[in-house]
Amino acid sequence: MGVVYGDIGTSPLYVMKAIIEGNGGLANVSTDFILGSVSLIFWTLTLLTSVKYVMIALNADNHGEGGIFSLYTLVKKSGKYLLFPAMIGGATLLADGVLTPAVTVTTAIEGLRGIPIFYDAFGDNQHVIVVITMVIIFGLFMIQRLGTQKVGTAFGPIMLGWFTFLAVMGLVNFAGNLSVLRALNPYYAFHLLFSDENKAGIFILGSVFLATTGAEALYSDLGHAGRKNIRMSWPYIKVCLTLNYFGQAAWLISVKDNPVYQDMKLLNPFFRMMPQSMAVIGVLFATLAAIIASQSLISGSYTLVSEAIKLRLLPRMKIIYPTDQKGQLYIPAVNTLLMLGCLTIVVTFRTSAHMESAYGLAITITMLMTTFLLLFYLLQRGVPKVLAYLTFIFFGLIESIFFISSATKFLHGGYVAVLMAVVILAIMLIWHRGNVITERESDRVSVCDYKEQLKALSQDPSLPQYQTNIVFLTTKIKGHQVGREIMYSILDKRPKKAKVYWFVNVFVTDEPYTNEYYVDMMGTDYIVNVQLRLGFRMNQEVNVYLRQIVNDLMAEGKLPKQPQKYSIIKDREVGDFAFVLIREELTRVTSLSTIDTIVMQLKLGIKKMAFDPARWFGLEYSDVIVEHVPLIIGDKKEVTGLKQVQVDDFDEEDD
Repeated sequence: MGVVYGDIGTSPLYVMKAIIEGNGGLANVSTDFILGSVSLIFWTLTLLTSVKYVMIALNADNHGEGGIFSLYTLVKKSGKYLLFPAMIGGATLLADGVLTPAVTVTTAIEGLRGIPIFYDAFGDNQHVIVVITMVIIFGLFMIQRLGTQKVGTAFGPIMLGWFTFLAVMGLVNFAGNLSVLRALNPYYAFHLLFSDENKAGIFILGSVFLATTGAEALYSDLGHAGRKNIRMSWPYIKVCLTLNYFGQAAWLISVKDNPVYQDMKLLNPFFRMMPQSMAVIGVLFATLAAIIASQSLISGSYTLVSEAIKLRLLPRMKIIYPTDQKGQLYIPAVNTLLMLGCLTIVVTFRTSAHMESAYGLAITITMLMTTFLLLFYLLQRGVPKVLAYLTFIFFGLIESIFFISSATKFLHGGYVAVLMAVVILAIMLIWHRGNVITERESDRVSVCDYKEQLKALSQDPSLPQYQTNIVFLTTKIKGHQVGREIMYSILDKRPKKAKVYWFVNVFVTDEPYTNEYYVDMMGTDYIVNVQLRLGFRMNQEVNVYLRQIVNDLMAEGKLPKQPQKYSIIKDREVGDFAFVLIREELTRVTSLSTIDTIVMQLKLGIKKMAFDPARWFGLEYSDVIVEHVPLIIGDKKEVTGLKQVQVDDFDEEDD
């Protein structure tokens, strides 16, 4: 409850408010309109959240992880093109993660106006609301480094109390008017969509959809909470939400003809239906719940980015694992960007009403992409084709209608979420395309072909020794194959004489404390090919591990001693290390197309900004050499048309 249900659990704060405002206010609604609205909410929650996500999507886990990228990993064998809906869905969900904290916390804080003491002091001053909201959001992002386990443990009891509070407030209001239970009949939902009373027509679904925006985050948080926990707790959550929506409907029916409420600006039935004695508790609870709502999207965003990095759709970023559970992670760069985005949204839009106009559009796209990928998952699992396609058509049609309804929000603020999603998608496309070009065009060379050259270089008396041990860290190792740029650095750029040449690949496992290595010396005592297998909680202090490996190899007689004449360590037998990090630069002598050249330039630019290899490998205090080498991909351009001339042919002026 503390991690997964925050977003969907705060929907009662603003869904009915948005529906009433969208129809012109309380003076323009009837009993049938209210019943139809709450019926639409109930069946949206039932079909999209309960059936699609809790019953179907949660089955599609990749080693316990959920989210659209995990789903793609399960179905990618069905077609390469499936990567693109996965990227679109991931980009729009990340964009939605920026809006969720802003809209939920602002709505909750605006509830302070229902408390007489606060209203007497500040009235309708929105500046105060904005400042309080920004302070809360800043604090929320600051505690993310503690990990979702600690955060969830603290938030869990609060959310249990919140959902119970929702149910009690709902029961108090509709206990005297049980006729609202008629809304369980889907007839009222269909009738409202085509009723003349509904001034928004089918576009009313843009507001109704806000009731289920947290469903996708629920799936993304699978790795943080576990399938069984989610399924066991969801029935209670669903009942509490339903009771509260029905309570708001009953209250609206009882006051819809009251001029006092008809003239009230920004009427929020959630806060107004509470007894005045409960107002302070209601606002406090709503604020805490809004903070936790933000948590579900934030933790889901970490999971999404982590999966995108594994799929090579985003550059490597520093990932911190605060606990021993694989799903519990924290990404500082993502945390900072989300925080800045949220604070910017609050300052720009200021009121919850304006934010609601931008909210929901992006997430409808994510849901559509998830539905598309679920079709392939069902087919892959052996579900009869007829049933799989009917499921796809059913949910696809519903979500397409919601998307069309939400599209009206584009000019009213929805463009913000779409613009953010487009930027994220562009980065993914550039990174993916850049990897495809590199894999297709770049060279790998076999170290075996250079064994003799490396031996001769290591023993060449005419060259000064560069370092005792030279280490190249790379992801491009496959067996004895390494990137061409590494051999270029050793032999061509500046011949590097050393006693031992190390080619090291670090592989992060799914276990927290894996600590092992594999060595291939290729029948020599001057080449060491190493794969370090480290658990996700192990610090990547490569220099420390390599010194242990050196001692192990020396003890086994595979590597000669490296006595050091000058050292503060007595009888030191391990030599010094230099770590060479290759920074590739695209050359102009390639035959890539203009578009591919631009893509590669952008990719290398993003890499420079996003990734610091020295910090990634724990080499901040080691002897690190960063070398710029030409990344030659594609065929070299032939230089033709040059004509040799004699000196006498030059004019003095030209000279």
